[in-house]
Amino acid sequence: MFKKIEIWILYLVILFTIPFTIGFGVLVRQEIEGTTKKGNIDISFLTKPAAYIARLPEKVLITILSNPMRLNDAWDEDRSFYNQEGFNGDNNLEESYLLLSRYDGNLREGIVELVDLTNFEVLHTWNPDINKFNKLVKQVDEFKYLSRDDNNSRTVLFHPKLAKDGGLLFRDKSLRKIDECSNLISQKTHERFHHSIETDLDGNIWAGTYMYPQSLPIKKVGRDITDEGGYYDDSITKLSSDGEILFEKSVSQIFIDNGLEYLLFGLGTNYEDDPIHFNDIQPVDFEGEYWKKGDIFISLRNQSMVLLYRPATNEIIWKGTGPFSLQHDVDILDNYRISIFNNNSKRFANTGGSVVDGNNGVIIYNFKTNEYSTYLAESLIENDVRTVAQGRSEILPNGDLFIEETNYGRTLYLNSDGSLKWTHINKADDGNIYVVGWSRILYMQDDIQTVNNFLKSKVKCDI
Repeated sequence: MFKKIEIWILYLVILFTIPFTIGFGVLVRQEIEGTTKKGNIDISFLTKPAAYIARLPEKVLITILSNPMRLNDAWDEDRSFYNQEGFNGDNNLEESYLLLSRYDGNLREGIVELVDLTNFEVLHTWNPDINKFNKLVKQVDEFKYLSRDDNNSRTVLFHPKLAKDGGLLFRDKSLRKIDECSNLISQKTHERFHHSIETDLDGNIWAGTYMYPQSLPIKKVGRDITDEGGYYDDSITKLSSDGEILFEKSVSQIFIDNGLEYLLFGLGTNYEDDPIHFNDIQPVDFEGEYWKKGDIFISLRNQSMVLLYRPATNEIIWKGTGPFSLQHDVDILDNYRISIFNNNSKRFANTGGSVVDGNNGVIIYNFKTNEYSTYLAESLIENDVRTVAQGRSEILPNGDLFIEETNYGRTLYLNSDGSLKWTHINKADDGNIYVVGWSRILYMQDDIQTVNNFLKSKVKCDI
């Protein structure tokens, strides 16, 4: 039996707990509904923490039970296109193809599909056994968590490239090449590969790697592995078509050699261990007034900078900073213009991380006039394109624009007048949206010939 004093204590607990619980629930609901301000009164300093606390059990469950490749979250905003799936819109009239890299939410594996954009038919699918490939990698240092973090169920085949010999290049932490039946041809694991893969006119492969041990002095960057808080020593790597390393250079060392060390270790950076964040490379295949064959353009996200670099002389020829922020994907348009996918992501004092300041954009830089301009800006606003990180764009010769909104599993194709021609949403049968992995549109005559040769020569694979 409760004593009177115990009963009174229980009454007091209930008396104070019920209003607190009701009040807490009201704060959470107001934060979710966005009703935190009225006139000069702003209670977001109460509603934000309340919503964060309320979401903790869900976050724990997501961490333990959910698939990390899933993008849509019931607690987050519901994008208007989440009710779509697959391809929507009008097919392309001219012969063109898409190497669609995506996480298949039904298979729970990463795949690449060769899609005919004149009818959206899937002509071929690659689905390699990543677990089998991983067993061939010595899992120490940078690769010691490979089986845990980069297995079949947690890998996307990033930035696939169909080689002229019919092999498919892609990268996860390795640079891998597979045949039409997804059998392993080769894999490079001398360093961890990351971000983009491109080839030059001579068939050489250009990619980004993390040097480990770091090439800079230990007193400046230490020797911890990147995944464990170490310095990300981004490097430019050039390989022959057979995988022989022809050139490798630390981007941090390039900065130092060209008098830019202050940009690596100066005060005020938000990325002390990752001041470069190399995310795209574009080799130059022709002589021009503003560059030479053999030069490369590279995009450095955490510097909000694009470089024109000359490996032959270790010179930075041009350093571009302008109306873009945390950008990705630089492309050469002609002999005096380049395009840049502008994430327009920024780190404000009260956001706790990067957010898109409005929408993404496509920026054109003109070397002749030294001017920046935007491309189809209103269309990107109208279609609400705003991936915080990653993202791809490509302006086709006819003026059409291809975009991958990576963080939302959406691919878009805009006509030259800005109208939306088609979209693709990577949706699974469970109704969820899953990640995409830097898909590549193929429209140049050389690429089309490579596809046609592949389709003619490919064999029937055992399932």
